[in-house]
Amino acid sequence: MNHEARLLALSAFLKAKRAKISPESAGFGTGSRRRTPGLRREEVAQLAGVSLTWYTWLEQGRDIRVSASVLECIASALQLSVDERKYLYSLALESAPATALKEELPEISPSLRRILQELTYCPTIITDRRHAIVGWNEAAAHVFLDFERIPPEERNMIRLLFARKELRRLAVNWEHFTKGFLAIFRAYYGQYVEDHWYDRFLGEMKAAHPEFEALWEDSEVQSAPEVLIEFRHAKVGKMLFHLTSLQVQGSVDLRCSIYTPAPESTTENKLKRLIGGGATAGE
Repeated sequence: MNHEARLLALSAFLKAKRAKISPESAGFGTGSRRRTPGLRREEVAQLAGVSLTWYTWLEQGRDIRVSASVLECIASALQLSVDERKYLYSLALESAPATALKEELPEISPSLRRILQELTYCPTIITDRRHAIVGWNEAAAHVFLDFERIPPEERNMIRLLFARKELRRLAVNWEHFTKGFLAIFRAYYGQYVEDHWYDRFLGEMKAAHPEFEALWEDSEVQSAPEVLIEFRHAKVGKMLFHLTSLQVQGSVDLRCSIYTPAPESTTENKLKRLIGGGATAGE
């Protein structure tokens, strides 16, 4: 992300967060003259203890000096989560000089590959900081896609969610499911501000998929969501999974997304039939 793109991202983020805060939750009355949702700029400035002019410049993406202490006040006024605060700081504060970033897909260690194999009935996908799919187990191939048949350069989870009809049909609430991935992607976007790949990728996605931009702008910032997800699989029907997203410790920035069958459901039995080849459509 170059300097201009970083400021534009900061501007969009501040506007989006301000629009989502109800005046009542911040101690303000709704009034009769509010024409836009959320807080007004002057209200955010008041809560943060900064001048309206300064906050306006910050939200407009102007190149102004910002301190960590003032950002903390802005973050509190906007009721940001821990992940959202990190995202704000990464965009608003000058980052360290850019370092060379490897373009090739990272390799999975033997121990991590063993973990993938052991999670027999838990579909598991390993992605890098760009959401490129670098590893998966057999269960994931049965529930999502046979990633082996997809060219390596196209194995990006964000791209596939929009491009593949199978994934669009899989999640009962596709938009909610997709926003979860975009929330993680946005966290990486802020963390790796020096990587120009993100801006190129976002441009490609907006051009190729008209609905992408609205979902991207509406997405949160979250590093490790844990949610219950309902799938409608083409062969076995309803499946319920608890998603746990874990950062893999090591020199390479990898994420392990584990879909654990909900214990109160028949999901694990259906998954066993899928892997064993005994599932039929409509079950």
